[in-house]
Amino acid sequence: MAKTLEKYQQIERSIITTYRKTIWSPFVLAVKKYALIQAGDKIAVCISGGKDSMLLAKLMQELHRHSEVPFELVFLVMDPGYNEENRRKIEENARLLNVPITVFESEVFAAADAANAESPCYLCARMRRGYLYAKAKELGCNKIALGHHKSDVIETTLMGMLYGGQIQGMLPRIKSTNFEGMELIRPMYCVLENDILRWKEHNGLDFIACACKFTQNLTGGDEDTFSARRKVKALIAELKKGNPNVENNIFQGIHNVQLDTLAEYKTDGVKHSFLERFTKEE
Repeated sequence: MAKTLEKYQQIERSIITTYRKTIWSPFVLAVKKYALIQAGDKIAVCISGGKDSMLLAKLMQELHRHSEVPFELVFLVMDPGYNEENRRKIEENARLLNVPITVFESEVFAAADAANAESPCYLCARMRRGYLYAKAKELGCNKIALGHHKSDVIETTLMGMLYGGQIQGMLPRIKSTNFEGMELIRPMYCVLENDILRWKEHNGLDFIACACKFTQNLTGGDEDTFSARRKVKALIAELKKGNPNVENNIFQGIHNVQLDTLAEYKTDGVKHSFLERFTKEE
């Protein structure tokens, strides 16, 4: 008689069976291609409570179980001022998924609100990152892992071009400038959001969205940011109707930048012009 699997075991199995091609393989590809994990790493997997970070936690657990490279994991939840319902939802989902979370508290929501009431989201994100780095370092970690995915990379690139007047991507691995010896990694860099949604729905899971009160009643700059991302999502969805490969083409585009064809570009904060090469060739 076949053994009945626990709910978390069913969810784990779905990752390496049903979603092997769309989630597990792209995840492993990113880890290997961008050299995200080395032997001896202690990684804080940062969990906000949403679908992306919760899936990241399960992927990292699965990798840890099967990897020949020895590394340690801590599943870190920062409570920046969640209401009671959202805090409880995160804890319940962690138990359901068999993720042993470490929770610490901060007052990020209140501080961001007080410091910049009309445009708190950018400040809130930076403060969250700082608190996560600090706590991870306190726990002996040398890396934090965030749940940004391939769709985030694509949308951020397009938003920069369409709304920011610049070509700027989102790196899979970054060295911290404020916390010596710490790095940020994005192991879901090659996983599309639609596939994360399919995994969530397939397993009947219900996660919190952004738990910040600001997104419920935004005016000014941050509303513009959310509106821009929604418009970019809609644009990509429309383009896919005529070209199903549009997301992959954009993603490959940021891996295949032809600097020789650009009028100007920056590297290490220094602007360069095509004229530098043009005049040398005369």
